[in-house]
This record gives sequence, C-alpha cells and structure tokens, in this order.
Amino acid sequence: MKQSFFIKTITIIAILSLFTNSSFAQKNNLPNIVILATGGTIAGSAASATQAGYTSGQVGIEQMIDAVPGIRDLANVRGEQIANVGSQDMSIKIWFDLARRINELLATDTVDGIVVTHGTDTQEETAYFLNLVVKSDKPVVTTGSMRPSTALSAEGPLNLYNAVAVAASPKAKAHGVMLVMNDQIHSPQGVTKTNTTAVETFKSPMQGLMGAVLYGQLEFYRMPHGLYGKTSEFVVDTFTTLPRVDIIYMSVNSSPDLISQSVKSGAKGIVIAGVGNGNMSKAALDACKAATEKGVVVVRSTRVPTGYVLRNAEVNDDEYHTIASDELNAQKSRVLLMLALLKKRNLKEIQDLYYAY
Repeated sequence: MKQSFFIKTITIIAILSLFTNSSFAQKNNLPNIVILATGGTIAGSAASATQAGYTSGQVGIEQMIDAVPGIRDLANVRGEQIANVGSQDMSIKIWFDLARRINELLATDTVDGIVVTHGTDTQEETAYFLNLVVKSDKPVVTTGSMRPSTALSAEGPLNLYNAVAVAASPKAKAHGVMLVMNDQIHSPQGVTKTNTTAVETFKSPMQGLMGAVLYGQLEFYRMPHGLYGKTSEFVVDTFTTLPRVDIIYMSVNSSPDLISQSVKSGAKGIVIAGVGNGNMSKAALDACKAATEKGVVVVRSTRVPTGYVLRNAEVNDDEYHTIASDELNAQKSRVLLMLALLKKRNLKEIQDLYYAY
C-alpha cells in the first residue's frame, strides 16, 4: 500500500516537472520568448578571467539565463539546447534543426519570439539562412559575445538581455531575423564580422544599422532590404541537406586548379571571392567557364569588405556563364546559392535571386 502510494506520488511529480519544463512560468502577461542555444563564445569558459584562450560551448542555456539580472522582467523565458558548439563547427544539420524548431514554435499561439545564441564566427551566415527560411512575422533574434562567460567584462549577459528585449517587443514584428550585439540591431543581409576580437565586431557597412537597443529600450531606423521570411520562396521542410557549394579565394597568381578540383570533388556550385569587382585571372576565368559548361553554377563575389559586384562590368558574365553576387559577400552568396540549387533553375533565374535577396 505504502509502496503503491510512493510510486504514484513520484509519477505525479515527474509529470508536473515535465509540464513545467515544456511550458512558461507565466508572469504578468509578459511575452513568451524561447531561447534556442547553439553554443559559441557566449557559452564559453576559460581558466582565468583575463586569458585570451577559451573553450566555446561549455555553459548550458539555463545557466546562461540565470546569469542575466532582470531578464525575466522582460518576458517569460525558457531555453532549449539545440547544440553546444563553437560556431566554427556550425553545420547544415544544426541549421535545419534550428529552422524547423523555430518554425514549429512560432506557429503556436504560446510563443511570441525566438532568441538564438550563437558563436560570432559564422553567426552572419546562420542569421542569413534563417532569414530566408523562417516563415513567421514574429521576431527572431540571434546574439552572442566576443568574450567568454568567465572573462573580465564579459558582454554576453547584456547582449542576451537586449536580444530578449528585441524579441519581446511589438516594434520588432515583421523585421525578419535580426542580429543583436553591442547595443545594435543589424539585418542579416548587410551585417558582417569585421574584427577578430573586439566587442564592436559586427557592422553593416553598406546598409547601416536597422536599429539600436540600450538596456532593453529599442528603436528601429528602417525595415530590412530585400525578400525574407514570408516573402522568401525558400522552404526546407522536405530536405535533409543542402547541395555542396565551395568558396574559392582569389589572390595574385591563384591556382585555377582549385576550381577544377572543386568540380571533381562534387561541388554543385562555386563562389569566387574575387579581387575588386569580383575579378580573377584569365586562367581562373577559363576554369570557371569549364565548370559552368559541366553544369556547375559559379557566382562571382568579392573579398573586398564593401561594394557591389556588377554583372557584365569588368567580367563578361554572359560569355563565362557566371552570376554576379550584387551586394552579398562570399559567405552569404554561398548560403543563397545552396538554397537556390534545391530546385532546377536557369542562370537568369539564379541571377534574379541575387538581386531580390
């Protein structure tokens, strides 16, 4: 009798615990925000507060939330650990896991916004990918930090606080995915990492800031540029991976055999991080033409931090059957090309995607 009562009690406690962990502890009708953690420096730790070296992805999401004073006054928050890796190890599988979980959560009436914690090295690529495949007007915010959680003056807690504030704000509706760090709100299309270690690493040199957020108080300056979210045609629900697209960097006397080797290794697309206006040597151009004749799509981007890559300017794209990346840098050109190659398109259709997105 006593044993039966004990077992029933334990079962009830377990069920209540499961319900609590999968739901929000409601407070004052605040917005409901889910924080999806993937690791990165914001979850990193080091042996001391002042050393440069550290290990990413060491701190769990619940510990991160508990380290942010006042975060539960902004919203009802709960966390889910999608991954716990340094962003140099971010993968397409994690992208798919994130995108599907975000779409699943935002399709419910109980979630008002999403925050994704992420390492800074590849954060702009993940944000851009999500901006093209998340199908909701509800806010999605990526954030991270340049200093690990154990560092002197670690900025991760304030970045996470501000990210939740943006995700919880009605002002942020229909702005697509946003990157929030260092009191700034960026659009994924224009933002890029510009410094290896400084906290003010992310900048949008062509488009400028989308807005600012100061201790939870935010203001938007503009809407995002281009197609995104519900206006984007890209859907990944029925796919498990993306086609292989390689990035090849151009410099003085670059070896054209890198391009041919990429084709031999199975690349369906190649992005050239060209010099200047997406330029490359005659030998490299000839290798690109050989690649396009085999059905590989070649996009000319640039290694230069700002500026457009123009079609049929210094390179005759019609002759070489190449695509001009417009304003997308090489890494985001790769993201767009991988998604574009999920279905059969002619070169004009692919070029139009670079103008639209």
